[in-house]
Amino acid sequence: MRGFRARNEQEEGHDARVRTRDRNDHRDRARDDIRADVRAGNRSRGGSRSRARLGQRASATAGRRPGAHRALRRAHRGLLADLDTLGFVPVPITLQTFAVLLAGAALGATRGFLAVLLYLAIGFIGLPVFAGGSAGLAVLALPSAGFLLSFPFAAWLAGFAVSRLSRRSAAGQAALVFVALIPASLLIYAAGIPVMSWLAGITLGQALVFNLAFVPLDLVKMALVAIVATAVHRAFPDLLPPRASREAPRSARRDARASA
Repeated sequence: MRGFRARNEQEEGHDARVRTRDRNDHRDRARDDIRADVRAGNRSRGGSRSRARLGQRASATAGRRPGAHRALRRAHRGLLADLDTLGFVPVPITLQTFAVLLAGAALGATRGFLAVLLYLAIGFIGLPVFAGGSAGLAVLALPSAGFLLSFPFAAWLAGFAVSRLSRRSAAGQAALVFVALIPASLLIYAAGIPVMSWLAGITLGQALVFNLAFVPLDLVKMALVAIVATAVHRAFPDLLPPRASREAPRSARRDARASA
C-alpha cells in the first residue's frame, strides 16, 4: 500500500510539474507574441514616418529640380545666351554684344543692321534667343530693354566705322577695328543705362556704377571682335565695299560743288 501511494504521489507531482511547465511555456509564448506585435507596430509606424520624410525630401528635391534644369539649359545657350549674372547688377552679362559688334564689323553697316534686326524680330515673336532663354515682347519690360533696342544701331555704327578704315597689316587693322568699335559700345551704354535706371527703379548714378561691371568683359569682347573681323576681311576681301568705291560719292560731290 505504501508503495502504491508513493507511486501515485510521484505521478501527481510529475503531472503538476508538466502542467506548470506548460503554463510557463504558454505564458512565454504569449509574451513573445505581444513583444513581436509591438515591435512590428513600431516598425510600421517608423516606416511610415520614414516614408513620409523621404516623400517630403523628394518633393523638396523635385521642387528644386526645374531651377537646376533651367540653369543647365541657360549655360548651354549659344553666343547670344547668358554668360553670367551678377547678383548686384539687374542686367545679365552676356555675349550678345560680341555677336552684335561682330555682325556690324564683319558684314558692314547695312547687312549688320539687318542681321541684328532679324535677331530681335525672331526673339520678339517668341523664339527663346534672348538672355536666359527669354522671348516675346515681355522682354521690353526688363531692365535690359534699352540694351536690346540699341543693338541694331550699334551694329550699323560698328559697320560704318569699320568700313571707313584703310587696309593695313593684320595687327594694325585689328587695332583700328578695336578703336572703331568704341563708339558702338558707347551707344549701347547710352541707350541701356537710362532704361536700366528707369525699369530697375534705381538712380542714374547707381545704374552708371552697375554698368562698370560690363566694361572689362566688353573690352575683351571688342578685342576678340577686332581679331575675328580682321581675319574675316582678309579671307573675304569683297565682303566690304572697297575704299575707292566708298570715296567715289564724296569726290563726285566735291566735283559737283567745284563746277557749280
